[in-house]
Amino acid sequence: MAEQLTRLLAIMARLRDPQHGCEWDVAQTFETIAPYTIEEAYEVADAIDRADMDDLRGELGDLLLQVVFHARMAEEAGHFDFHDVARAISDKMEARHPHIFGDEGGAMDAQRWEDIKAAERSEGGSTSTMDGVARALPALLRAEKLQKRAARDGFDWPDQEGPADKLAEEVRELQEAGQQDRAEEAGDLLFAAVNLVRSYGIGAEEALKAANAKFERRYRAMEDLAGGDFAARDLHAQEALWQEVKRQEREA
Repeated sequence: MAEQLTRLLAIMARLRDPQHGCEWDVAQTFETIAPYTIEEAYEVADAIDRADMDDLRGELGDLLLQVVFHARMAEEAGHFDFHDVARAISDKMEARHPHIFGDEGGAMDAQRWEDIKAAERSEGGSTSTMDGVARALPALLRAEKLQKRAARDGFDWPDQEGPADKLAEEVRELQEAGQQDRAEEAGDLLFAAVNLVRSYGIGAEEALKAANAKFERRYRAMEDLAGGDFAARDLHAQEALWQEVKRQEREA
């Protein structure tokens, strides 16, 4: 394993060599590579969803390459290298599992885990509960994380009634908003929807992901039933196909 990792590090060093490397790789920066890093993480998740282990092996390699790429650029700039990255995550994992690697006993429950992470943020100079929630996260997931952080400070509804009323309020405000304020009100509506879903213990990102998959599956089924002329049918006929697909799902 160490041999292959050393090989990968050497490959990246060669690709980034200003005289003998690849022009594309040499031209890249942290900013230009970041979108690829995010994309590779999603492709790992997709392979897992499809239970394709052969594909997962390849996608994990692609994701590892992104780590090596960033570490190489950091090394060239004199910030840190790959070994520093590995050391930092090893130190963090040991510190976050004192019941395994330290002298503390007991189980690792959710509260203990959050306390350890909060202590890390404090040691790192964090001054706000909101610190450390990555801005590049998918918007629904980031909304949920921000709300969970606020809830740890007690800033949360005690039941589902509060967020349900807030969601209804945001619907009204969007309906009444002028063109200039409509986008902001739409954002407030989505944020409130995440809050309501969270109050039921449901992850908004995963819930919407499942809804997307269901809609796509049903739409493809409608297209099959229509025999190639779905778009030519009026809305009433399309809705009839939608209801037929749902009926077939219930009876399957």
